[in-house]
Amino acid sequence: MPFPPIRHVSYSDEGYPKLLREIPNPPATLFARGPLPSSCVCVSIVGTRKATYEGKLIAKQIAYDLANAGITIISGLAIGIDGAAHEGALQGGGKTIAVLANGLDIVYPLLHEHLAESIVAQGGAIVSEYPEGVPPLRHQFLERNRIVSGMSIATIVVEAPMRSGSLATARFALEQGREVFVVPGPVHHRNYQGSHALIREGARLVTNAKDIAHDLEEALSTYQGILAVPKDEKEEKQEEEESPVFLALKEAVSPLTVDNISEITHLETQRVSQELSLLLLEGKIEETHGLFFITKS
Repeated sequence: MPFPPIRHVSYSDEGYPKLLREIPNPPATLFARGPLPSSCVCVSIVGTRKATYEGKLIAKQIAYDLANAGITIISGLAIGIDGAAHEGALQGGGKTIAVLANGLDIVYPLLHEHLAESIVAQGGAIVSEYPEGVPPLRHQFLERNRIVSGMSIATIVVEAPMRSGSLATARFALEQGREVFVVPGPVHHRNYQGSHALIREGARLVTNAKDIAHDLEEALSTYQGILAVPKDEKEEKQEEEESPVFLALKEAVSPLTVDNISEITHLETQRVSQELSLLLLEGKIEETHGLFFITKS
């Protein structure tokens, strides 16, 4: 599938990402293939290019769970943790945005050209502050990291050695007043030395999307005046006592499948799955072998 044309979005344009306006030194112009985030909730996931198999699995699972719950995942399209985060978001049926350190007339790394195409095809975007023809120079990767964190209400770090660019992204996030979450790992593994340093400095330790969703409630309240959630999204994120999915489970005499809930509520299975993901992340329901039920208090 061919990429859509490159759009130029200036700081004064209505389509400029709202959270990015709030950071120090925001890009005067953004170049984009695909729609930029406006009112959606975005979270960035970053980490080392030399990621372990386990680290990539963790990044992919967290991205999958958050994207399936309606959160847009932002990363840098690099090999390793970045690529795993984008892939997880796509597999979760959600949107993801890749911020590049070069002009959008090329995809870097070339290995992820097909991934970039999939991102745009699924309603996400590839974004850069650099015009066409600008190659991926080393200092530009550091500069682009402030955009990755700047479009996000929180940054999640998975596997960051002491000299990782992910630490720069985390520090940008802290300077921008955003949350930083860190997945811990083996004490002596070099890929976690920078991660553990961030935890010592006060970053929040998380191990899964449920932890992150719980902590995001506080961050979301901070930005509710900036992030105007569209009406249809508000309806999908109703309180538990108003949610037809929650009510169906509450009134059921036994656990229900997605199809059971869809039949009871007359909602599409995709909508049911999204609401179930939110309720699971919030710890309000549980799931065993495809059967869902209310969490016992």
